[in-house]
Amino acid sequence: MEPSVLVASHLAALFPSSQPIPVYSSQKDILHLPRRNDPGHPPEHASFSSLFHTPLTGTILLRVTNGGFVLELLSLSSDIPPLRFDFPAPILPAPSIMMWESEELHVLLATRFGSLYRIVIPVREGAPLWSPLQNRRWYREHVIQAGCVEGLVQVQGTHCVLISLPGGSLLRLEADALGSDTQDDVWRETRSDAKSFLHSITSLLHSAPPGASDIISISTHPQPTDIGNVWTLSRDRHLRMWTARGGCVAEYALPSTAPGRGIAARNASPSPVNPSVLLPPEPQKLICVFTPSHSDDPHVLAFIPTEGSLSAGGFFQLFVVSGDALKPLTVFEASETSVHCHLQDFAVLDDTLYTLWDKQGQSMVEVRGLAWDASEDQTTGGWSSATYAQEAELTPAYLDELLLSPGSTADKFFEAIMRPGMFSPVTLQTAITQYTDSCRSLPAPHPPQLLVSYATVGEQIASVVGCTVQRTKDPKTGAPLDENYWNALKRDWEGFIARCREIERNGRWPLAIGRGNPDDGVLIIERERIASLAGEDLPLRLHRQLSSSATMDAQFALLEVLWTMRTKLGARLMLSLEGRLNEVVHQEIAFSYADIIQDQVRVSGFREQVDEGLESWIVGRLQSMGKVQEGARFVLDIIGGFDKEVKREEEDTELLSRPISPEWLKALTASYASTSVHARYDIALALVTLLLFLADELHEWDQGLLAEIFVVFRGVAMLRYVARQPAGDNATPSAQVALSGAPGGDEDVVAKLRNMHVSASRGAKFQPTYSLVHRLVNMYGLSTGLPVSAHRFLDATGLLQSLSPAHATRLEVLFCERLRLLGYREVAREVLAWLPRTPGVTYVLGRLWLDEGRYDDAASAMETLAGSFGECPHSALSADDQEALAVVLPGQKLFPAQFDFYLHVADLFKAALSTYHEVFFTQLALAVAPPGLDTVSLWQGVIKGLTDLGQYEDAYTAMVSAPYERLKRECTSQLVYRMCEENAVDRLMALNFAGLADEVEDALAFKARNADPRIRPFYSRILYTWYVSRGDYRNASLTMYQRARKLAALMGDPAAFLELAELQLEAYLVAMNSLALVDPKNQWITLPVTVETGHEPRKRRRLSKHIPESKYGLGRRDAEMVELNDMQYEYALLSARLELARREPTLLSAGELTLPPPSIVLRLAQSNRFNTAMTTARSLDVDMSDLFGYLTGRCLRLSRDPDAVMSEDTSDWLLTDKVSSWPGTPAEKGWRYLRQSLERHDGPQTDYRYTKVALETIMAFDRTSPPPPWLIHTLEEHHPEYLIRTCLRFEVLESALDHTLSMMRRSDARLTDELSKTASATWLPYTLIDQVLVAAESQPDLSPRGRGLLGDLRAEIASRMKRVQKFSQAAA
Repeated sequence: MEPSVLVASHLAALFPSSQPIPVYSSQKDILHLPRRNDPGHPPEHASFSSLFHTPLTGTILLRVTNGGFVLELLSLSSDIPPLRFDFPAPILPAPSIMMWESEELHVLLATRFGSLYRIVIPVREGAPLWSPLQNRRWYREHVIQAGCVEGLVQVQGTHCVLISLPGGSLLRLEADALGSDTQDDVWRETRSDAKSFLHSITSLLHSAPPGASDIISISTHPQPTDIGNVWTLSRDRHLRMWTARGGCVAEYALPSTAPGRGIAARNASPSPVNPSVLLPPEPQKLICVFTPSHSDDPHVLAFIPTEGSLSAGGFFQLFVVSGDALKPLTVFEASETSVHCHLQDFAVLDDTLYTLWDKQGQSMVEVRGLAWDASEDQTTGGWSSATYAQEAELTPAYLDELLLSPGSTADKFFEAIMRPGMFSPVTLQTAITQYTDSCRSLPAPHPPQLLVSYATVGEQIASVVGCTVQRTKDPKTGAPLDENYWNALKRDWEGFIARCREIERNGRWPLAIGRGNPDDGVLIIERERIASLAGEDLPLRLHRQLSSSATMDAQFALLEVLWTMRTKLGARLMLSLEGRLNEVVHQEIAFSYADIIQDQVRVSGFREQVDEGLESWIVGRLQSMGKVQEGARFVLDIIGGFDKEVKREEEDTELLSRPISPEWLKALTASYASTSVHARYDIALALVTLLLFLADELHEWDQGLLAEIFVVFRGVAMLRYVARQPAGDNATPSAQVALSGAPGGDEDVVAKLRNMHVSASRGAKFQPTYSLVHRLVNMYGLSTGLPVSAHRFLDATGLLQSLSPAHATRLEVLFCERLRLLGYREVAREVLAWLPRTPGVTYVLGRLWLDEGRYDDAASAMETLAGSFGECPHSALSADDQEALAVVLPGQKLFPAQFDFYLHVADLFKAALSTYHEVFFTQLALAVAPPGLDTVSLWQGVIKGLTDLGQYEDAYTAMVSAPYERLKRECTSQLVYRMCEENAVDRLMALNFAGLADEVEDALAFKARNADPRIRPFYSRILYTWYVSRGDYRNASLTMYQRARKLAALMGDPAAFLELAELQLEAYLVAMNSLALVDPKNQWITLPVTVETGHEPRKRRRLSKHIPESKYGLGRRDAEMVELNDMQYEYALLSARLELARREPTLLSAGELTLPPPSIVLRLAQSNRFNTAMTTARSLDVDMSDLFGYLTGRCLRLSRDPDAVMSEDTSDWLLTDKVSSWPGTPAEKGWRYLRQSLERHDGPQTDYRYTKVALETIMAFDRTSPPPPWLIHTLEEHHPEYLIRTCLRFEVLESALDHTLSMMRRSDARLTDELSKTASATWLPYTLIDQVLVAAESQPDLSPRGRGLLGDLRAEIASRMKRVQKFSQAAA
């Protein structure tokens, strides 16, 4: 048989974990055993596994985990979640899956406490096999009458189960009736004993050791079959055949060692051997029943282990079943490589024996054809052995080698344990959990790293491992002991890695071998892995032979030289050379490779580090071989070569008909590809190292060959780097719980940890996290079977097909692009660093920088590519560069012109939300746009982008430069609004907007009319600034007046009155100031009459309506004219209301702020706000009679009780700066304040009515108190008649006589001067004088002074009458 190799993948990285379905027992007294908690055996490690396959169901993997308590079913043919069942007792070996009538899958198993379960899974074609979330009755239970059992279980079919009992007996359970969803099965139990009468007599003569008859292996013919026999093997090596009716019908004693040839020819059964040496009591797979292709009789193949033998691990004996007899056919030993190995499982498939051995904890498969008799034993070809390819183990020696290269200890160790296939996710999770628990067991305080939760296992490992190691200082000098710290940290990491290795070794323990889908080949099931037996390609085979120092053909002589050289140089020197060679292939090539290699030899001091004997031996071997260049080409063919079948092109129909491969097959393909890449890399590194020995001769070599060697080394080094990258990291249990409890969705919690994708999504949609190559295999597609699928993947990458390191092929560029599309940015960046900066590489690098947010670098890279597009001579790309660039462009074709490329790049930056670079490339596209092309959308994008960036001046320039008038007008409002929103009003006012001023004004006016004036930006203020900056004060005033109107309409909420009133006052004030700058003859504004202005809650005075002649035309509206006085009136009224609201907040809630102006003035006066009240009344043209009457009353109270008045708020009249500076008492200040107020606000224009009110108030308060002299003087001067009448009304006769006498004397003094000027100079209110006389004469209690005044008045009247008569006579 052709050489084979094993490739494996971890199950935990491929299948999601699911909650098990609890299984209960009807037994009341069942003993709940504690679950096993072995540190080296995580619960996820299986203790039993088997494969089941039918065309309808596909391949199903059955596993028993959690110490035998959990049964797990994995579908290897579809991507459905696993189905898990949690049993109350350990499961006995071995549960089995059976198909019943193509309708249901039956899983039959027995537990240690005597329960037989049947799990029923309905099967429908085209539907998923199962759904763990189904709410149904999954199982049926039957309690075995024999009670607790400890034997083996063999399921013969859906209706028959056999259980071995102590002493070699069998318990047969046959189903008389199958149950349903509501009923359990009905089983009939029958016990069969192997001890016949003859056997009893023999046992009396020859006493057997205890337990010699115990069955350790049991087997039946695979289903479907009608063969109902059962075969067992006991510890004393007795092979028995059982039937349903006859019990044990045949028995054959097998020897303990392999007999000589010819034993199969003897007809008589050999004499029983001494049974004193028994087989181990643990259940084993020692029997296999099958029917060969050339016969219809069943055959039985039994294995007897001989673990103490130095020639083989045991021997096989083949029997044929003839009726009720067992006839031996042949005996053959296992291979020599099986010495000290343990057989775990074996199977006969297509007349070929496949054996699975446990070789020091690892799987080993041996295969040979079966010989049906002794004569055919030489024609079967012997044994063919297959193991895993050599891989690096993290031993202490290997870890020391890792530290030889530069870098931190933690980073190197972390990268090593996260390599794909190195450790299972279960291993890492278990190890870090145990490590954390051990650290927490130390005395407190604990490091903070131990007390927090982590999203992923990788983050937890990187943070926790080594956190307990602390830097110490020398107690004498205080210097830090760094060497001690690094040694302790290294030991801590080594201890953690040793823990991982122990758990991983247990997880790689082989369990079973079998075959599911024939196209998938032979599968090996381990505790935590699934492996496949695949053909070994040439690099793997040569690598294995070179590593084991096996004899090789002469054509591979150069490989032997290379490997010997690699071994002799040592790990340290090889690591140093590897680093230098990687630097060489990373650099752009400016010299010949011969010169480069010579320079490296000189710089590194290579010859000084190489033993002269080794150099002489290599030179001698190469001279003896001759044609070294041809040998180098042969080695290159091995490194970059693939099987012939890989080159076969598949037809489209084959690609379309190929079924979707499950993830585990893709993972195996990735594992095989990675293994092959590592083998190829070791060979390539040795070949390149050989060039250092031949540096002086390389000028004579073919330079094309040297370039090919380095380009192949570059490609395999890139593949090796990618093969070492994990696909991601699993979430920690706490993170999984958090995700499972969160609402479902497609969101992935993605975080970067070093060079990995960390995906914490194991909830709604499980993503396999085996390796990066696994993801790439999935993207590239998969061919059926190994190694074809792996070779096709490696061939599809194109990394081993290049011929010159100065070029990047189409496939190489596409490979980098796919890494970027998968989201592995750091890996893609590293891979791109190996390739020359061709246009295709530059484009992918630019896209990568764009994904990482390095927009400036991405823009620079994309800008340099512009010259690669367009018609010649603008494009100077070679055909290869054009092909490599086109494969990563949209549509996989080049852009016809730079214009299209610029638009494409602009769209990329737009998707990345990089507006600056989107605008930049759009402007470049406009610069090279073809004539006549509609570029409205491009101009609009540039203007909008610059506006969004805050580059308003540039946006204005672009808008003005746009050749589309409609676009200019549309963008003007957008630019204006954005500048206003971003508080860039000063910059807005600095722009000219030539020809677009109307658009600016309309845009701002629209917002000023419709936007909330309380919310920024304040468009009315901005529009006011616009008008003022352009000298349009009328419209500026109109804008602010409209703002005041809008604020007035919002005053419905009393709580906001104060704030709105302040804003409204500001608007009125600014409007008045602006209108005041207009020509006094035209200080007015007009605004349309609306519903709001026509139904205001107050009436403004002197508002006129301008009714032009065109008013009656269609579409015309009434216009309201507002003058400056009107604004001042409204301002004063609102100011008074605001002042009143501040003084009396209760008015807000009472809704009395709409009082008429007189009431407002009065309320202000009542609040002692006399200055404000007078000013308001003056502005509103309100009569102040009540105000002065109240003020006079306050002065009277000051005279009577000054303390009571001063305790009130007098800040607006008595406590002002002016009044406070007056001398005198508060009463004197009050009367002086009243006098000055009357002088300011009372006079001829008011007919001194406020002075009259003051007098009446004083007289009404106390007529006996004399009024202030200045008040009497004012009235005597201007209204003596009123003064006299007031005194009469209040019956103050003395004052009336006194004021009458004074009036007559002043009249007499003017009589002479005015006689010639007016005829009325002699007029006096004689009627009033008569009333005074009558009142005085009728007063009986008139005082003496009053009587004297009365006499004087009569005398004055008589004297006046005489003078008047004289004047009259003289005038006559």
